[in-house]
Amino acid sequence: MTIAGSVAGCGASSAELEAEVSEITGTALASVDYKVPVQVPSGLVDQIGYNKGSEKVVIFKGEDVTGNFSVYNIETGKQVYTGEILKPVYNEKLDEYDSLGYFNDLDEEGQYCVYTDTTGESYSFSIKEDAYRDLFTSACKKYYINRCGIGLSENYAGDSAHSACHTTMARLQEDPSVQIDVSGGWHMDEQARRDATLGSRIAENLLTAYEMNPSAFTDDTGIPESGNQIPDILDEVRYEVEWLLKMQDPRTGGEYAAAVTDVQKGSDVFAAPVLVTPVSMEATISFASAMARFSYFYQQFDSDFATTALKAADRAFSCFLNNKRAEDDSAAFKAAALLYRATGSLAYSDILDGYFVRPDFDQLFINDENIFLGSVTYLSINQKVDVEKCTYLMKLLMKTSESIAAKASSSSYLVTDEDTEHGFENMLKDMRCLTITDHIIYNHEYTTIIENHVHFLSGINAGAVNYLTDDTERTYLDSGENGLLNDPESVALLIFMLSVLEQ
Repeated sequence: MTIAGSVAGCGASSAELEAEVSEITGTALASVDYKVPVQVPSGLVDQIGYNKGSEKVVIFKGEDVTGNFSVYNIETGKQVYTGEILKPVYNEKLDEYDSLGYFNDLDEEGQYCVYTDTTGESYSFSIKEDAYRDLFTSACKKYYINRCGIGLSENYAGDSAHSACHTTMARLQEDPSVQIDVSGGWHMDEQARRDATLGSRIAENLLTAYEMNPSAFTDDTGIPESGNQIPDILDEVRYEVEWLLKMQDPRTGGEYAAAVTDVQKGSDVFAAPVLVTPVSMEATISFASAMARFSYFYQQFDSDFATTALKAADRAFSCFLNNKRAEDDSAAFKAAALLYRATGSLAYSDILDGYFVRPDFDQLFINDENIFLGSVTYLSINQKVDVEKCTYLMKLLMKTSESIAAKASSSSYLVTDEDTEHGFENMLKDMRCLTITDHIIYNHEYTTIIENHVHFLSGINAGAVNYLTDDTERTYLDSGENGLLNDPESVALLIFMLSVLEQ
């Protein structure tokens, strides 16, 4: 049994000439009595862990970190791997020197730390078969924890269990004499706000993630619907869809913007009265998109309910066109693509054609999320499509993905955006793009880039902060920052990128 050295391009290992494991882990080498580092280490690792068989990277901060690094098994205290530290590179944005080390060939399951004479010990990390499965399940289950209108039992929600909330009739903000049932849906913040535009966007991201990597989503995440032969993520989206349908004005087809708690009339946010804010065109067109996308995938599980959703989408789109011009709001392009895929109606195709001929379409594809997602939908349409347009869209998608890959490769942290102070929206959307491209044309490089972004969020960042969970040695709780899983929209995008690693 041997440990081979790192391959070209990943740094040479001292084990390159194939040494016996007993030589690497023998008693002649000093053992390490691991203790949690008192100061933030300069050797940065993924505190959640690394998958067996994956590329495993450690980043060292400091101009004087050179030579070799060692990996120690924490349980035995023995050195199990030695690798080369690559030449430091100056990171102008962070004003620091960073260098890489790879330990790809270490695949034995266990708990480890990295050590150098200069940086000392890193935080601990694991290597195992499915390092991100628990994180993926927790992320998916976040929406169950955020459910409004039902009681959450300890069996399913643990410490987040609570009795049913906001089950009484709400009142329209414009006319408090009108009562409306808007129970259900997902809380979006600590004030228990339920937002139709945001909920529609999240539902769409979850549905698209399912479309790209359906095998990643199971029926056993531990929610009440588990075991019903429908992937739990679709059960969760349905829960939000049922609420979104309640938020549609039956008279106009428009979508009320939000259900907000009137905390001035109740100190307990869970017991506070609820006000429904007026219909907005942003919510209406977002609702149309979400319902069309949902109906397309849910036909195989409940055709009647899927049809209800599709009819609601069509009514909402008509309402939108009665108030705005399709060419003035790119959200109409995305909704038209989804409705054309679901219905084949040429009226929707005509709206798409109006955008395709725009001279700035290339730039819109890069900078406008609606154009990007609508274009991706067009590539998956089974109705009659223009083959030349599909070829054109594929070239734009590949060009965008290649630009993202180039940006990641030029970063000393191997990511597209090293900013941790203003959220992670840019990098999460970049990884959504790579995930979509990886689904259409598999590229191992893209999978590795996606995994490197998970590493970054899990501790390989300038502050050595794990932004994803609160149970490792240094997390967002220690640094006084926000955890990514506390933001519902970021959670959906995280699920999107993790789905690639869970197939």
